[in-house]
Amino acid sequence: MRYIDIRSDTVTQPTQAMRDAMYRAEVGDDVYGEDPTVNKLEEMAAEIMGKEAALFVTSGTQGNQTAVLSHTNRGDEIILEETAHIFTHEVAGTAFLSGVQVKAVRGHNGIMQVEDIEKAIRPENIHYPKTALICLENTHNRAGGTVTPVEHMRDIYEMAHRHNIPVHLDGARIFNAAIYLGVPAKEIARYADSVQFCLSKGLCAPVGSLLVGSEDFIKKARKYRKMLGGGLRQSGFLAAAGIVALTEMVDRLAEDHENARVLAEGLANIKGIDINMETVQTNIIVFSIEGLGINGDRFASMLYDRGIKANGSPDYGMRFVTHKDVTREDIQTVLKAVQEISRELVGI
Repeated sequence: MRYIDIRSDTVTQPTQAMRDAMYRAEVGDDVYGEDPTVNKLEEMAAEIMGKEAALFVTSGTQGNQTAVLSHTNRGDEIILEETAHIFTHEVAGTAFLSGVQVKAVRGHNGIMQVEDIEKAIRPENIHYPKTALICLENTHNRAGGTVTPVEHMRDIYEMAHRHNIPVHLDGARIFNAAIYLGVPAKEIARYADSVQFCLSKGLCAPVGSLLVGSEDFIKKARKYRKMLGGGLRQSGFLAAAGIVALTEMVDRLAEDHENARVLAEGLANIKGIDINMETVQTNIIVFSIEGLGINGDRFASMLYDRGIKANGSPDYGMRFVTHKDVTREDIQTVLKAVQEISRELVGI
């Protein structure tokens, strides 16, 4: 039985072109800097993001944590949005690995206001930690794939630099943001000193992310990557799929956005479902099932019985994610299943 999997865009299967590229990849020892395919991928990534250099890492989390390590010292403080992935989904890595304290700022749909960030910056005082880094997320996962406009990124970046504070962008889905905004990804990345972006989500590569920034920053990050166990050897086999991801899989993200909009509009018309359409901008849909009278875990179980995989929750919050392996026909099947569950629980 084929399950429709809307848990995340991390479940995407690599394309045949990726599998072929991995089979044919020319490789070497990347710790020595001798893997030509990794080197090519890193050069591509730096150029696409408008940065001096790039570093291939095993995951988005490793990329983000390596960036925090490279920007900060133990005892520093970093500012980020209160539901940011770095804060909520990376196993307290900032505390355990970097030894930094987090100052969480409440955002609107995942977007922090410039004045709120500036208020959170610590003044010089013997009692306070140093504010060493501001972290942004675009698109914002837990807010529902929402996009921070380029102008807002610029305003935060300019304010941060007035205070001599670098900006790191968790751009795991930066290409989704770029598609939504209709700009090249480098137009978003220009307003961050470092950027992490994923190859293994909507771009469908099996493994990997890139960390980009200045040459000095990447040189420092490369050493921290080694410390974290990310110094791989013949990793060109993985990088080969990443090259295909960057050259063939970016533009098709628009299809995922269209499917997410169709799915969200259908959900909004089902009794017991509450969804804020303002947040449906890319390929992530967050919504409440409180009106169904069950929690997310029970809802996910009922979907599974109907051939659909979705992540549950102990409360009423749910998230669906569209991706390459979810077709428009699959969207209609999901809507039919949710409608059936709604009728079973609350009636027509």
